[in-house]
Amino acid sequence: MTQIQCFLASSSPRRRELLGQLGYRFDCVSPQIDETPAAGESPNQYVSRLAAEKARAGQALVSQPLPVIGSDTIVVLDQQILGKPKDAEDAMATLQRLQGRSHQVMTAVACVQGDRIEQTLVVTEVTFCAMSEAQIRAYVDSQEPMDKAGSYGIQGLGGAYVQAINGSYSAVVGLPMVETRQLLQSI
Repeated sequence: MTQIQCFLASSSPRRRELLGQLGYRFDCVSPQIDETPAAGESPNQYVSRLAAEKARAGQALVSQPLPVIGSDTIVVLDQQILGKPKDAEDAMATLQRLQGRSHQVMTAVACVQGDRIEQTLVVTEVTFCAMSEAQIRAYVDSQEPMDKAGSYGIQGLGGAYVQAINGSYSAVVGLPMVETRQLLQSI
């Protein structure tokens, strides 16, 4: 059996795939944390806190003294966090707000080992093209938006509506590969 090099505190298949592409051997743990924003917390403070809490909670679930990676991704429009949709109507409303505009995708990554924690925040600007009501409805009907922050997945059907990105594509998917590699090398 191949020896693992780290743990990923996530059940996201997208994060597992991206970490695997970096060549690391890892196991996954799925810590449960309270994701309620704190009063007065900015979007970048919120996502950074969640990544650190996931890493620390993940560390409590493992018995080996290996690095544990926690990550969280949020979509921000006009300083408002757009979470996962509650239902199809919520997804429609979110996509209507995003279409024809730019927004930020913030992905924070925390790597903890022992008492040490290293952290980074990657902010990518994403611009959606204009979408018709029929396009939005068809996309929501595909069910892809239903478990995604901001009601879209750039790596899937939602990518057809992304006009431009300025920043890290892998961070928009859920794990910034360059920064994650750097964190693991530094810890």
